[in-house]
Amino acid sequence: MLKLLVSFPLLLLASTAFAEGEAEKAFPGHRVVGNVYYVGSKDLATYLITTPEGHILINSGFEQTVPLIKASVESLGFKMTDVKILLASHAHSDHVAGHALAKEVTGAKVYVMGGDDDVIASGGKGQYLYHDSRWSPCVVDRVLKDREEVKLGGTTLVARRTPGHTRGCTTWAWRVADGGKNYDVVVIGSPNVNPGYVLTNNKEYPEIADDYKQTFEVLKSLPCDIFLGAHGAYYGMEAKYEQLKGAKQNPFIDPDGYKAYVELKSKVFRTQPGE
Repeated sequence: MLKLLVSFPLLLLASTAFAEGEAEKAFPGHRVVGNVYYVGSKDLATYLITTPEGHILINSGFEQTVPLIKASVESLGFKMTDVKILLASHAHSDHVAGHALAKEVTGAKVYVMGGDDDVIASGGKGQYLYHDSRWSPCVVDRVLKDREEVKLGGTTLVARRTPGHTRGCTTWAWRVADGGKNYDVVVIGSPNVNPGYVLTNNKEYPEIADDYKQTFEVLKSLPCDIFLGAHGAYYGMEAKYEQLKGAKQNPFIDPDGYKAYVELKSKVFRTQPGE
C-alpha cells in the first residue's frame, strides 16, 4: 500500500467542515438512481457508475478512504477491479489523495480537468492557498477540457469546468434511465469560497473571481433532477438515505434543492469582500 503523505492545513479542514476521522467512518453503499451508486464515506462523496463494459468512479477521498470505497463497491455486488475510469471533482486532498492507491488497486485510467491535472500528477504541488498539502502523486492518463465527454458502456458523462474552488474544479452531468424515465444527474464539484480565499488583487490566482462567476453561470444553466456533490452534505445525503426506506418516490430527485443550493452559494460569493 502506498504511504500516506497527506498533511491537513487548518483552513482546508475548516472550509470543508471535515475532521480527519470522518474519512474513516464508513457509510452504507446505496443506489442513487439507475446505474449510479454512492460508495463514499460518511463525509466524502464517491460515486460508482456501472456499465456492461466496466465502471466509472468519481473521487477517491484520502488514501484511508479507498478501503471503505472498495468495501462499499463489493457490498453492492460489484468488483473494484472492474473500475476502468477514475474521475475527480477537484484537486484537494480530501477528494484525490487516494487516486494513486485507487489506480493501483483498479488499474483504471485517470482523467482530470485541465487546471487540476498537474496538481494531481505532482501529489499536491501548485494548489492555490494549500501549499503544504501533499499526497502520493498519480499519473494522469487524459487531460479534459470543458464539455468533453467521458464514455463507457453506453454511459456518457459530460465534464463541465466550474473553476474557482480549484482551477480545474469539475461538475459532472449526464442522463440516467430509471423506471422508464430519464433523469438529469449533476455532481457539483464545489462552488465554495473557502476561508482564506482572496477574490480581488490575487497575485497567485488572478482570475479567481472571474472563474467563480463562470462557475455559477454554468451551474445555473444545467438541467438537474438528481442533485449530488463532492460532499454528501451538499445535498443532504444522510437524510435522503434514511428516506429511501419505504419511500414511494426517490428522495434523491430534488431539482428544487439543486436550484436553492446554487443560489445560496452564488449569494455567498456575491457578498464576499470586494464583490
